Order: sequence, then structure tokens, then C-alpha cells
Amino acid sequence: MQVLLGVIFHFIGGFASGSFYMPFKQVKQWKWESYWIVGGLFSWLIVPPIAAALTVPDFATIISTASTDTLIYTLGFGVLWGFGGLTYGLAVRYLGMSLGNSVVLGFCSAFGALVPSFYYDLFPAQGKTTFSDLIGTSWGLVVLIGIVVCLLGIYICGRAGMMKERDLPDAEKRTSVAEFNLTKGLLVAIFSGIMSACFNFGIEAGKPMAEQAVELGWDPLFQNNVIYVVLLWGGLATNLLWCLLLNVRNQSFSDYTNAATPLATNYLFSALAGTTWFLQFFFYGMGESKLGNGASSWILHMACIILVANMWGIGLNEWKGVKPATKRMIVLGVFTILASVAIVGYGNFLKQ
Repeated sequence: MQVLLGVIFHFIGGFASGSFYMPFKQVKQWKWESYWIVGGLFSWLIVPPIAAALTVPDFATIISTASTDTLIYTLGFGVLWGFGGLTYGLAVRYLGMSLGNSVVLGFCSAFGALVPSFYYDLFPAQGKTTFSDLIGTSWGLVVLIGIVVCLLGIYICGRAGMMKERDLPDAEKRTSVAEFNLTKGLLVAIFSGIMSACFNFGIEAGKPMAEQAVELGWDPLFQNNVIYVVLLWGGLATNLLWCLLLNVRNQSFSDYTNAATPLATNYLFSALAGTTWFLQFFFYGMGESKLGNGASSWILHMACIILVANMWGIGLNEWKGVKPATKRMIVLGVFTILASVAIVGYGNFLKQ
């Protein structure tokens, strides 16, 4: 039952992450940097402490009494993750929901799922899953098989994107993804995926704060909400600085007050996008409390995001006009990722 709940929570989080960019599509006459940072203020500054206050009322005291090392490492990984979050938005702009998410989250899955297990082989910690655990137990091998299947599914989705590039003339590419640019998009997506994995490292670094929340008697289901407050400060710093620089370069500061644009709806949809984005990790923390923050939780979360994002991509006609073989390829990729979720979930069931 715990495993099933964990999978459900991860799917809800994945749905939020795979869907959060949709409200941004309703923002009109604003530059990208303007709506990105308005949404980001909700994602990284406003909503996290509200969620923490509602679920772990002592969160401010826990943060203020945390060790300097814990705060520095959590914040530092947040800054590094910020580069991944920043370039994620660019990857989606250049590649679309389907291909952009598949490439970004493919690299994010591999790095975020496996690097911590290698680290805990070198620096063992009680209750942490090591790579030796994964290769030395039956449940661990099932989880690793699930990871491999997930990466295979991501490769298939990427292959479908390459086929789409060949199928469509430039005019039709622009219709499905307004700023489609395969080369630029792939470079940005690879960088974004690697840096985005730092979020999982930040969760590991901030675990002492989560553990203290549990020791104080707060529900373990919400323990990560304390970590997110600090971790997302780092992401805010990176994104805010870059977006302000773009505001200066593109002379887009006027977006925030330009009455000729639909200001109320632009702020509303940006806030909705930012809040939806945070919900992915709100539910990730709940799923992790049931499965543990090892390779299983991370790969399940990433796989669910990819599934949802590809469904949105199909619904938005990003694959309209491609050959039947290309459509079959993206459907095969999605079902392969879905199979990986089932395999990883079964591995966790064997563990428990």
C-alpha cells in the first residue's frame, strides 16, 4: 500500500510539472523573461513558505537552527539547479513540450537517480541507498532495470523528435512550436538536464532539516517542505538575476505595467504556472516519504513528468503533419516510459 501511495503521489507531482508551462501559453504580449520571473516568484519565494507554514509550522525555527554546512550546501545546489530550471524554459521554447521535456528529463533522470547512490557508496549514511545496494539485491536490480527501460523510452522519444525534424518543412515546424530550433534546443536541453539533477542533490543536503521536522513530531509526509524553502532560494537567485538582465537588454521592464497588455490575466496565468510548478515537489516530498529519496523516487518522478508532457505535446498538435512512423515512435516511447514506472514500482514493492 505504501508503494502504491508513493507512485500515486509521484504521478500527481509529475502531472503538475508536466502541465505547469500550459498557463504560460495564455500570457499575451510579454517577453519570456517577464512572465518567467513572475511565475518564478510564486514557485520559489511565495508558495514554498506558505506550504511549509501549513504543514510544518516550526519551519522557520528549524532553518534558523540548522548547521551552516547544511544551509550552504542546500542553497548551493539550489543555485546550480537554478541554471537547469532557467534553461528548461528555453528548451521547451525551442523543442516543444514533448521533445524538450524528454531530453531535459532524460539527463536529469540519469544524473539525479544514480549520482547520490554512488556518493553514499563513498560516504555511507544510515538509511541511504547505495549503488552497491542496487546491484547487490534483487529489488535493487529490478529498480536498475526500470531505470534502463526509462532511459530507453527517453531515447525513443528523442528519436521521434529527430524524425519529426526530418518530416516537417520549416513552416509546419513553426506552426507546432513557434520557435523550433533543433540544434540550439538540444544543446540547451542537455545542459538543463544535467544541472536540474542538482535539485535531488539539494534534497539530500537538506535532509537534516527534514529529519528535525519529524523529530519535532510533524507529519513525515511533509518533511521536505522545510528543505524546499532554502533550496528554492538558490533557484530564485539564479533566475532573478538572469531575467533582470534580459529585462535590461530587451527593454522589457515595461511589461509589468504596460496597460496596453492584459495585465490582470498575464499576472494571473503566470502565478498559476508558478504555483503549479511548486506542486510537483510538494507531491514529490509526499511520494518520497513512502519510497525514500533513492533512485526509485527520482526516476518515478521524472518518468511521470515525461509521460504527462508528451501527452500535452500530442494534445497541442506538436506532432501534427508527421509521418505515421514518427507518431508510432513517440507513442512507443511514452509506453516504454510507462513500463519503466511499473518496473521501478515493483522493485520498491520487493524491497518492502
